[in-house]
Amino acid sequence: MDGLYLVLFVFATFAGGFVSGFSGFAMGLVVSGVWLHIITPIQTAALIAGYGLLTQGYGILKLRQALNWRAIWPLSLGTTIGIPIGVLLLTYINPVHLRIGVGMLLVLYAIYSLARPAFKPMKIGAVPDIGIGFVNGLVGGLTGLGGVVSTISCQWRGWTRDAQRAVFQPVLFAAFVVISISMAVSGAFTTETLKLYGLGLPFLLVGLWSGFQLYGKIDDEMFRKVVLILILLAGLSLIVPAVLAKS
Repeated sequence: MDGLYLVLFVFATFAGGFVSGFSGFAMGLVVSGVWLHIITPIQTAALIAGYGLLTQGYGILKLRQALNWRAIWPLSLGTTIGIPIGVLLLTYINPVHLRIGVGMLLVLYAIYSLARPAFKPMKIGAVPDIGIGFVNGLVGGLTGLGGVVSTISCQWRGWTRDAQRAVFQPVLFAAFVVISISMAVSGAFTTETLKLYGLGLPFLLVGLWSGFQLYGKIDDEMFRKVVLILILLAGLSLIVPAVLAKS
């Protein structure tokens, strides 16, 4: 990796860590836009999974006092079931049409939610949460966005920012565990990928710490809007490449 690519790689890694520290998710959304131009797609996916375990683990540690295991386990269970099924369905579904459809739903949801006050808090039981988790995993397996549905469902409940992150970050951690095991079995964690992991690790940690410092300075409403903007960007990240692929 030459000098310019190295600078781009570590800058994207820092930015991904910062966004994850600030919002609790969307690291992959930030880094993939740069990494996919300088390293292989398999290396990108492997690094997102490997770094994801670290960023989500750090978030869980920082918010451990707010962890709500009654809400975490059904979402995590559904997610771990849904991911491999989503990956399997990729062989039967047109990925371009799928990405456009899911992307449009995310964009419409984000725009609608940004234009109106927060939802009236909803109470959701364990069984529906398993279903929500399953859809979360399904979307993750099909699109790579393994936490967006569970993040949206946490917004519906009217929780504080800490309460939301203390649920959707453990769910994301569970998703990254499943993805990392699958990638390890497939041989994605090569020596070269592990070298890249070590190279970017200090920059990720600095970004992660910096993002958490800024997170501590915002209120619940600002956090809601930040999450919605990231969901909007996630939707666009699915739509734009899919539309370009069709043209």
